[in-house]
Amino acid sequence: MTELLETYAPIAGAEEIERIRQLSQHLRGARVVHVNATRVGGGVAEILSKLVPLKKELGLEVHWEVIKGDRDFFHCTKSIHNALHGTHIDISSEMLKHYEETNRRNAEELQPLLREADFVFIHDPQPAMIQRFIPERKGKWIWRCHIDISHPYRPVWKYLRESLLSYDASVFHIADFAHSLPHLQYVIPPSIDPLSEKNIDLPEEEIQSVADRFGLDLERPMIIQVSRFDRLKDPIGVIHAYRLVKTFVPSLQLVLAGGIAADDPEGEAVFEEVTIAAGNDPDIHLLLLPPDAHRTINALQRMAEIVLQKSIREGFGLTVTEAMWKGRPVVGGNTGGIRLQVINHHTGFLVDTPEGAALRVRYLLRHPNIREEMGRKGRRFVRENFLITRQLREYLTLMLILLHGDMERLEIGG
Repeated sequence: MTELLETYAPIAGAEEIERIRQLSQHLRGARVVHVNATRVGGGVAEILSKLVPLKKELGLEVHWEVIKGDRDFFHCTKSIHNALHGTHIDISSEMLKHYEETNRRNAEELQPLLREADFVFIHDPQPAMIQRFIPERKGKWIWRCHIDISHPYRPVWKYLRESLLSYDASVFHIADFAHSLPHLQYVIPPSIDPLSEKNIDLPEEEIQSVADRFGLDLERPMIIQVSRFDRLKDPIGVIHAYRLVKTFVPSLQLVLAGGIAADDPEGEAVFEEVTIAAGNDPDIHLLLLPPDAHRTINALQRMAEIVLQKSIREGFGLTVTEAMWKGRPVVGGNTGGIRLQVINHHTGFLVDTPEGAALRVRYLLRHPNIREEMGRKGRRFVRENFLITRQLREYLTLMLILLHGDMERLEIGG
């Protein structure tokens, strides 16, 4: 009896739950390992914290392993990350050697588990080279890319690509991120857990309590961006947009809330830059939150009239999904996976500049009926496309395809 899965039936529908059960019957006992760079902070960790228990409940033997690395390693992987996003960064041979050696040490430690696994999911560039150091592999290896690599800095992509050639498959958020690789490639967008503390309905008194704690006035308009403090999220651009709107809406409040991911060595420097940009404005609230502040983030998103995600580059942007689930229109950067979620003029607006963001925010503040309609459309769009049950079903389908090839040969019916 899958009790945890059953709790999603009222939201996702009984038919979806039944399809998941039928797919999982063909995978019972399969040994699955997920490997990434951090257990807290960021969308990858959030998704795995929900998917892993669900897979276990369905009868799969699932392990979630987090690689170990020092500060130099994560400086290198952050440079690789930025280069894959398109920034021209020349990474020294010494840094790359350290990157390879760290992957080798992790592979050595994880070798007994990885060698015998039926499926190994390697998430993002940090552990991508581990496979090279596991010469005798039993199962299928999948590289799961969570970042926008549509226009990478070619020298760095060429270097990383050499480590991806021997994988059995790659998975991307959207088709635009895929590249020429000699194996199967799949598109599986991320998802949110509607029953998590970050997404469940909250009582009004709890929302008021969070507002009081941070000195926020629920009687005045508020806009918010929730994301880790990263230059690619453009928090300074958000401050610029806020100041443009504030000349017309003097009572406006801005909240920039988020944390610093454990595998991001640039986070503290970016937070300092944002603090300087905010200056002494009492209506700009910079909230550095711990990784487990899920109910706080939930409350903050619900108290805002508009949610921003003005990223310059973005893999997907789960904060967009979260906001839409809460019935909030989103003003988002015209990039990556945000374009998959923000349907222009329907669930929000796509923008390219702080000026564009300011124009759309001002428009939405002046038209509450349009805000409400966009919010209703956004919640419905998330329910139909971006819930964790859909992502679980697609992961199970991917594993079955890799095991059996043509899915038409499988009898999925009950």
